[in-house]
Amino acid sequence: MRLAKSLARCVLAFAFALTSGSVAASSATSTAHSPEEGLSKVLSAIEANRLDLALTQVETLLAKYPKFRLAHLIRGDLLAARARPLLAFGDVSKSVPHDQVEELRAEALARLKAMRERPPVQRVPRLILQLHSEQKYALLIDSGKSRLYVFANVAGRPTLIADYYVTLGKRGVEKIREGDQKTPLGVYHVTGNLPRQKLPDFYGSGAFPINYPNDWDRRLGRNGSGIWLHGTPSDTYSRPPRASDGCIVLSNPDLESVGRYVQIGLTPVIIAEEIEWTDAAAIEADRSSLAAAMESWRAAWESRDTDRYLQHYSSRFHSAEQDLATWATHKRKVNAAKTWVKVAVSRVAMVRYPGEQDFVVVTFDQEYQSSNLANTMRKRQYWIKDNGRWRILYEGSA
Repeated sequence: MRLAKSLARCVLAFAFALTSGSVAASSATSTAHSPEEGLSKVLSAIEANRLDLALTQVETLLAKYPKFRLAHLIRGDLLAARARPLLAFGDVSKSVPHDQVEELRAEALARLKAMRERPPVQRVPRLILQLHSEQKYALLIDSGKSRLYVFANVAGRPTLIADYYVTLGKRGVEKIREGDQKTPLGVYHVTGNLPRQKLPDFYGSGAFPINYPNDWDRRLGRNGSGIWLHGTPSDTYSRPPRASDGCIVLSNPDLESVGRYVQIGLTPVIIAEEIEWTDAAAIEADRSSLAAAMESWRAAWESRDTDRYLQHYSSRFHSAEQDLATWATHKRKVNAAKTWVKVAVSRVAMVRYPGEQDFVVVTFDQEYQSSNLANTMRKRQYWIKDNGRWRILYEGSA
């Protein structure tokens, strides 16, 4: 009994400090697509001083995930606890380097924190205002929890369907320059699918590149490239929470699961320091407010009243090489040469930019017709609230 209590203290003390409540209670809400449920059963058995059951549970977990180093470490603790009291989590062998044990402790904390702090029921992520009909899913990454959440598009609104443990940059988040070993924060989308057979083993089951740096990153002077979602080497199940050079890394089974949700060029990948949850009514109010501003902008464009049209642009507006003054001069010249204009907007997606209060990326199809020109394009605008009114900060092709 004394050995069991010693093990329970060593393995669980750091985890139970996170929140109150038992592991068994929180496991009911853990994701079915990750090993957290198995960890929950192991830790519940340890908490109940049932070491034989805990050993059975961890061996079941290892049968499913044989390269899961964290589970191996806990198994080693369980076996060692039969002979002597344990002094610390991972007190299995002096042959295991201290830094590796610390990495496994960090992984355990991240997994258990995500298991205990599940997204609140009936709440939605504040970042997603609207998905268009062809965007079936969205990926949100909470860097603070080392967690990737998958949301399904249900009538334009996000519904959580799965979540996964992820590894991020060695030096954290908010990438600024090439080689800083940080993961970017922002709104991105998947640009391709690189299969396993075209990559070194380091990338595991494959990779999904994202479009970092985006237009906003470039405006802020951020650089770098090669930010991917990818898997792990064949001899590794998972990596510590902060271990990549900036990429988002999942275990190979998890990457394969996430891959089923990815649509190239369509699936948004939103990386935030923390996901803020709110109610559907608040999201609808923000969405409706911005939709009304977009409609006012569209109608002003059709009216060919350039002054009215320009009221929808921020004084800090910038697009390509044009600031607001050069944009205004260009638009006055264009409108003067037309007798009529028609603008139709469709397939609208609205995503709030992480870390910003009222800053939204809007992507849409634009069908433009006038007395002397017609074209269709996919457009992206960045809208910001300026003195209580939505205005455009950036505009360009998507």
